[in-house]
Amino acid sequence: MAAPPTASIPSKNKAWAYSEYGKAVDVLKLDSNVTVPEVKEDQVLVKVVAVSLNPVDSKRMLGYFKETDSPLPIVVGYDVAGVVVKVGSQVKNFKEGDEVYGDLNEKALDHPKSYGSLAEYTAVEERLLALKPKNLSFVEAASLPLAIETAYEGLERTEFSAGKSILVLGGAGGVGTQIIQLAKHVFGASKVAATSSTGKLELLKSLGADLAIDYTKENFEELPEKFDVVYDAVGQTDRAVKAVKEGGHVVTIVGPVVPPATIFVLTSKGSILEKLKPYLESGKVKPVIDPKSPFPFSKTVEAFSYLDSNRATGKVVVYPIP
Repeated sequence: MAAPPTASIPSKNKAWAYSEYGKAVDVLKLDSNVTVPEVKEDQVLVKVVAVSLNPVDSKRMLGYFKETDSPLPIVVGYDVAGVVVKVGSQVKNFKEGDEVYGDLNEKALDHPKSYGSLAEYTAVEERLLALKPKNLSFVEAASLPLAIETAYEGLERTEFSAGKSILVLGGAGGVGTQIIQLAKHVFGASKVAATSSTGKLELLKSLGADLAIDYTKENFEELPEKFDVVYDAVGQTDRAVKAVKEGGHVVTIVGPVVPPATIFVLTSKGSILEKLKPYLESGKVKPVIDPKSPFPFSKTVEAFSYLDSNRATGKVVVYPIP
């Protein structure tokens, strides 16, 4: 896809935005008259091609983080894949026409941008982006940034390394599908166990799980085997701490937290995507996209309703952006 010439960039574009907190079905509206953002010296302007939705988008829309949020109205969206159409004066690594992807909010909950990714054009800091792997479509690339960066940062925080075992809670979700793959194929886990519902067990195995646990039939904390690391992507630290070896680590991305488990919030970095590029290009680590995806841009509210049902496998993606 060739980049449109800079002269063709409009002053206004379409974007999905909300001016009050609530569920997407009640507050999210398509606005055809949103000003295209000015590019700061360290930013690029991206013509958006695809966007993936994340639970943090919905929680933010509901007002869970209003004390640390940016002011309303808010154009929704963290993840983006698209084409650079303009570069700021200090940008060194990207040029017009480059195909890029990333999570455009460096701090997920600390004053995330009022102008997100679910728009025809959005502005993103150079340090948050990476070149799209050539073997990935825009839909596949859009599905990755927040989820794969969260998976990676959590594994680093637990000091995960080759030869260690891990239990992943919520293995079929957007983050969980990436934790399994990174633990196995990047970090060199000796054993990967993961939980899901009955119909998703085969997916877990295909991603690299040695043990797929059906949470509808088994209590993982009652297994005789304990793990070096438990990575909780669903919010069950009260049970997770019973499944970890003495001296092991439990990390979660969903509160509340029962000690000794720790919680973290992602710091977005394009450098993580660059580091993982060889694994993505070789196919060792793959995007996992829900079969109902992609949703068309006009059906973004329906896409959020589906995400919020907690039935999605992997990621929910909106494509194409007009």
